[in-house]
Amino acid sequence: MNRAKIRSSLGQTPSLWLAMVLVTLVLGGCNNVRRSPLDQSLNSRFNDEQPSLSGDGRWLALVSNRNGTREILVYDLRNNQLVNLPGLNQANTIAESPSLSRTGRYLVYLSSIQGRPDIALYDRLTKKTDLLTLNYRQWVRNPKISPDGRYIVFETAKRGQWDIEILDRGPQIELDIAEGTPVENPPTPP
Repeated sequence: MNRAKIRSSLGQTPSLWLAMVLVTLVLGGCNNVRRSPLDQSLNSRFNDEQPSLSGDGRWLALVSNRNGTREILVYDLRNNQLVNLPGLNQANTIAESPSLSRTGRYLVYLSSIQGRPDIALYDRLTKKTDLLTLNYRQWVRNPKISPDGRYIVFETAKRGQWDIEILDRGPQIELDIAEGTPVENPPTPP
């Protein structure tokens, strides 16, 4: 086939056709990055930040963009692998500032939906998330959870300046305590 026949069969010059193929290949590679088995290590080629260590030193929570979006990951330092946390990271939500309880059962973090931050609590045992400041009118930031999971401290702009507030989840919650620790029954209300 000569050049004239190639041009007429393609309807363009070969260099234009080659450029279109290359652009298609390059743009086709610009999709969301999905986690592969190689991405299970603690340090990766991705942006990992805001680390938080559980009280027992086994679990590490961090914010990462390993899946193409900003999300919270939990890493098991004993088994050197990421832990699957169904229901933690929601679509169209920005998650940041993670904090872990003693054994990593409870994870408190800042969850922003449509730019409005709320403090969320994820229970790794039940795999459920509760928004703790859902109808809170003030801005909140930097939540931290106590080792037993009962108290959450955070910053609030309630008075037009950043102040500290403590949220008590109550004496009836299931505390995050080390295995084998004796448990006292809380007093029953009259």
